[in-house]
Amino acid sequence: MIVNQQALRGIYTSFKVIFQKAFEQNETLWQRIATLVPSETGEENYKWLGKIPHMREWIGDRQIQNLSASDYTIKNKDFELTVSVPRSDIEDDRIGLYKPIVESIGQSAKQHPDELVFKLLPGGFVNKCYDGKAFFASDHVVGDGKKAKSYSNKGTARLSRAAYRAARKAIMSLVDENGDSLNLVPDLLIVAPANEDVAKEILLADEINGTTNTDKGTAELMVATQLAGKNENSWYLLCTKRPIKPFIFQERKKVQFHQLTGETDEPVFMRAEYIYGADSRDNAGYGLWQMAYGSDGSDPETPPASGGADTPTA
Repeated sequence: MIVNQQALRGIYTSFKVIFQKAFEQNETLWQRIATLVPSETGEENYKWLGKIPHMREWIGDRQIQNLSASDYTIKNKDFELTVSVPRSDIEDDRIGLYKPIVESIGQSAKQHPDELVFKLLPGGFVNKCYDGKAFFASDHVVGDGKKAKSYSNKGTARLSRAAYRAARKAIMSLVDENGDSLNLVPDLLIVAPANEDVAKEILLADEINGTTNTDKGTAELMVATQLAGKNENSWYLLCTKRPIKPFIFQERKKVQFHQLTGETDEPVFMRAEYIYGADSRDNAGYGLWQMAYGSDGSDPETPPASGGADTPTA
């Protein structure tokens, strides 16, 4: 093949079609557990996190809800995946060899949000959320002063019927700063592949040891391959059907496919290499801890904590 701009435009068009087809054909899971937030700057401050407002009887003046209770910021980051094609492969009509590589770029670009969001699950035992506590913590505080109470959305028990029930109770028992129920009902259990059998028994079996399984259908099951090799005893129970989900995917710039093929471009001029790749600008972070319960599975015996206790005040 003669390497000229017409040939290079044809190659780029072909690669872009292959990339886009692979991108569109791959399914993702992050939308189920994360809220998509468009971003217009280098970072976004989520001051509105910390409260779950709900209607009240209108007596007297309106009560203005203060949505500036936190100072939680998610900074956008740049991500890329790039490959080079030697001029000799174009001259020798070997472009067909790069089809699976471009397909892989499209697949990886589509799954990129999954990778960001699902890393938040095991990271939640350490990384902080809007209240300055680890996302999964035993001492999240609701309210202030004498009305302050501490709640736990963290456990250490291995997945079992008793542990699952205690986690479900912990979420459903949560109240706001006024003591009113948040009316949260968890609907999704996420496990690593190592916990799939136990999770299926809890949520799908009609009977367990000859007894009717009353936990059947109380949540959907998601077996996340993204959690393989990352503390596979951990498991997570989430509430995903509210407008604000447990996690946030922040998108500054959608994935784009680019080329660097000009004769005066540095890689072409210096190394006879043509560059193709995808890039995006985005990040993921934590939403409302009230929507999630996580157990690190470190203790095979101890059931997870639930409910709240009065928080000592000065």
